[in-house]
Amino acid sequence: MNRYQNIPTIKINQKPVYRTVKYPEIPMNENDIYVTTVQGDRFDILAKQYYKDETLWWIISIANDSLTQNSLIIPEGIQLRIPSNTIDILQNFNRLNS
Repeated sequence: MNRYQNIPTIKINQKPVYRTVKYPEIPMNENDIYVTTVQGDRFDILAKQYYKDETLWWIISIANDSLTQNSLIIPEGIQLRIPSNTIDILQNFNRLNS
């Protein structure tokens, strides 16, 4: 899934540019999974493992906003929350960006 597929574009200097993307709050859920990261863990690899879709890496990243948000790489030894309610998160994302 391309998270930008439904994001409207605007024209700047005759070039289409995506509008600013808004991300939903990701509340804690009793079904969330918690893992301790090991060397080599990345948001996209974990998304593939837990969601079967590496493009959903941003859900794990946003849910763990205390980590650096400009990299897929995660330091080892960090407790990471893997949100379980991806359907709700994606619906909120689409609603915010429609």
